[in-house]
Amino acid sequence: MNNNLSEIENFVISKFKEERPDPTEKNWLHEAMDNFYNPTNEDEKSDIITDCIQQVINTAGTRENAHRGLGLSKSRIKSYQNLLNIFRKFQGRKKYRVKDVDINFGKRFLDWLLNSQNYSEGYARKKIDDLKSVCADAEVHGIETSSQLKKVKGGKSKNDFIIYLNPSELDQIARTELKTEALENVRKWLLLGCNLGQRGGDLLKLTEDNFIVRNGLELIELKQQKTGKNVTIPVLPTTKEILKEGLPYKIAIQNFNDNLKELCHIAGINEHIPGAKVTMVDEQGKEIPKDKTGKYIKKGKKRKITGSFPKCQLISSHVCRRSFASNNYGTLPTPLIMQITQHSSEKMLLQYIGKSGMDYAQQIADFYAKQIQKEKKDPEMHVIKNAANE
Repeated sequence: MNNNLSEIENFVISKFKEERPDPTEKNWLHEAMDNFYNPTNEDEKSDIITDCIQQVINTAGTRENAHRGLGLSKSRIKSYQNLLNIFRKFQGRKKYRVKDVDINFGKRFLDWLLNSQNYSEGYARKKIDDLKSVCADAEVHGIETSSQLKKVKGGKSKNDFIIYLNPSELDQIARTELKTEALENVRKWLLLGCNLGQRGGDLLKLTEDNFIVRNGLELIELKQQKTGKNVTIPVLPTTKEILKEGLPYKIAIQNFNDNLKELCHIAGINEHIPGAKVTMVDEQGKEIPKDKTGKYIKKGKKRKITGSFPKCQLISSHVCRRSFASNNYGTLPTPLIMQITQHSSEKMLLQYIGKSGMDYAQQIADFYAKQIQKEKKDPEMHVIKNAANE
């Protein structure tokens, strides 16, 4: 009996180290024991969904990524790990197979994510897409899938909340008196980011090596982590003014996000606007309040909730890129904005900054109105007779 228990213990510990399940997944041990007593032949691919998700995670290093290179990004791997933990909780003791994922299954899973787990629509849809990717990968390896798999609804939700800082607010932040070096450093990163139009992760990785001179022109060159695209940005006078004392010091993106909210609160960016924020909620999906020290008064689960909040609470690192695009739209030529933000189409850029076809039409109308005004102001040329020639 001791030998048998030792064998089980070694198997479970090894499995735990390999899969790193979430502590809240109570069914993980039951599943591990089932694998111990009913092992899958290595030459035989398992069609159990959780096994297929784990297979994607285990082979992440040799999988082709979005840039056609090898190895999934850390964020992509984490996304699949989250899917595995969520799906284990969803299935309980039941083991779903890849072929079970049809239209009705997708609806039930989405309903559970939204109404039972209180996930945001965007996150829930993303988990549906991740599940479809796992099933499609299983199909490539000969595992049977539902004929309805491609019709299972995932996709991105419409982003109704376009949060950015306008020039007046940025000036307000720039003129605010701050009492700590940490907040001054965050302000410097923020103002720099709103001039460069890059995502927070790319912005905070900037070093002196990114600053170069080509043909007498001062430039910033970087490679975007998400798209893998190279971006070249001219160093404008406003950028030089921000960097006159050098680059701000390094900071983790989570600290940057937290300090940004404090910075904007101190600067008075507190107007209530509609938006969505990540917070701790109870079982009913209601926000759990914090005590005077800023800690939640009880445990819950982190979820994104929508409502009306002070604008400072909705600010994150992404405000840099969106502020650049929003503030320069209609001033800089659209192709130049796209060259810096690396949006692949003008339609995507307009959606990103919350502009509609009507806004685009208004921009064209304004352009022609300016041209007409310019023509009216241009002096007319008249031929004056030379009296000496009469």
